[in-house]
Amino acid sequence: MARSVIGAPADVWMLVREHPAPLRRSTRELATALERIHGPRFAVWHTDELLFGIREGRLFLRTLGGLEVPPPSVVCVRQVPGSQRLDRESTLMRHLERMGATLINPLESQLICHNKLWQLQELALAGLPVPDSLSYATAPLTEVARDTGLGMPCVVKPVSGMGGNGVFLAPDAQLLRDVAGNLTQETPFLLQEYVASSHGRDLRVVVVDGEAVAAEIRTSHERGLASNLARGGSAVLCHGRHPEAEALAVQAAKAVGLVVAGVDLLFTGPGSYTVCEVNAVPAWRPAMTGVVPAITACVARHLEARAAAPRTAGQAEARPVVEAR
Repeated sequence: MARSVIGAPADVWMLVREHPAPLRRSTRELATALERIHGPRFAVWHTDELLFGIREGRLFLRTLGGLEVPPPSVVCVRQVPGSQRLDRESTLMRHLERMGATLINPLESQLICHNKLWQLQELALAGLPVPDSLSYATAPLTEVARDTGLGMPCVVKPVSGMGGNGVFLAPDAQLLRDVAGNLTQETPFLLQEYVASSHGRDLRVVVVDGEAVAAEIRTSHERGLASNLARGGSAVLCHGRHPEAEALAVQAAKAVGLVVAGVDLLFTGPGSYTVCEVNAVPAWRPAMTGVVPAITACVARHLEARAAAPRTAGQAEARPVVEAR
């Protein structure tokens, strides 16, 4: 992957997970496109390669080898929110923002999308359709399950889960109480209205800078509940065939503040939809050829806007970096 070189500090970064976590195919595809466009002024950094702090009243970044790293202008974040921790990866991103970098997506929006209830709060306040949902702070799930108020069956999922992991359909309150003691308590669960008309089927729309650039209908494997491709689901491209859904996805991305988003919609009836969830680091399939050009164009617009704007007092001066690795 690309690295900073002598005399050419990178204007555009891609921030990815720590080693040895593998990069998703879509992330590699985007990195290749950005490197082709920006050359040595593009760099990929893993979160375990950087140190950050304050020295003599100024924020700084440096490598593990002690070399100063100038802050970039734009950072494409490909660190999946579900694997972020507030006092680790999120703190690094906050440091980059405070040094003047523009994050795609902004940290605040990533934090909202890290918690499924947080994003539902924002979507509901924006007047967008979402399933009825219930969660809790420290109440025991066994007590919560006594009367969900949602009707049965209901969908159960971790508030910070990803990839459809841990999602299941509870047919009745008794079963939910029975299994509650066997569920991990590391994170609260979200109990959600079951949309029977969309069982095992959803519509994923990829939104970039306020425009729907790709869409697909995903279907679960063997009529399971979750339609995620990572869980064996299949998908059929459908960009432009469901304009009402794509318009709703654009509104949903805006409501949570995302520039790049993967919005999952459930089918509630002919031509009607509800927002299941919004993802801050969406993947895409090779056939979704409009996604990478849309993101690279978005990055270019942010670079142009920053170049035209006067430098603020809080932004650090760019200094050449010698990459030690």
